[in-house]
Amino acid sequence: MEHLPGEPSPDPLAPDGPDEAGALPDMAPQLRGLRRRRGLTLEVAARRARLSPAHLSRLETGRRQPSLPMLLALARIYGTTVSALLGEVPPERDPVIRADRSEPVEADGWIYHQAGGAGRALQALRVHVPYATRSDIVRVHPGEEWLHVIDGRVRLSLGGAVHVLDPGDSAHFDSLTPHRIGAATRGGADLLFVHTLMQSPAAETCLGDTTARPR
Repeated sequence: MEHLPGEPSPDPLAPDGPDEAGALPDMAPQLRGLRRRRGLTLEVAARRARLSPAHLSRLETGRRQPSLPMLLALARIYGTTVSALLGEVPPERDPVIRADRSEPVEADGWIYHQAGGAGRALQALRVHVPYATRSDIVRVHPGEEWLHVIDGRVRLSLGGAVHVLDPGDSAHFDSLTPHRIGAATRGGADLLFVHTLMQSPAAETCLGDTTARPR
């Protein structure tokens, strides 16, 4: 089997345990093809996914079934989705997002409503933002962000500056600039939020408090 320079061939002596037999046979060539189209050797892709090269080789030859965390990591590295890795064909996209079909999701005081289609390059959300605290995380990641305040006031820390946005105000910035978003009013704030869904080998960087928090 052809392989990239520096890429070891799959180990023909690797044992096939009962949990590996017949596991996702259609996914194996897909994983290998995606990696090679990205120009990644087995070692580089395995390191980014925090796997051993031997383990990734078994995934690519169908002798090992990937767990969900592995699929999420590989999808991020290869710039695709878990659904695509599983070979699922997405349904035809509906350009209209009905308010009564969007269930809110809450995490640590942040409440998210879908306002755009899934899998698009632009991700749109309607968000309720809780009151800002010092523990709010500072984020740095590739892409752009745009927000528009609907109700309440928003405190946007952007680089070395702090901006307070009133209802009707907007902000549009490069998200490689360290930023933090929180409400400047005790009751929180509501905003429209749009960001680019960019896949990058560089993982999102959190500065300061490293506790994982949704934004």
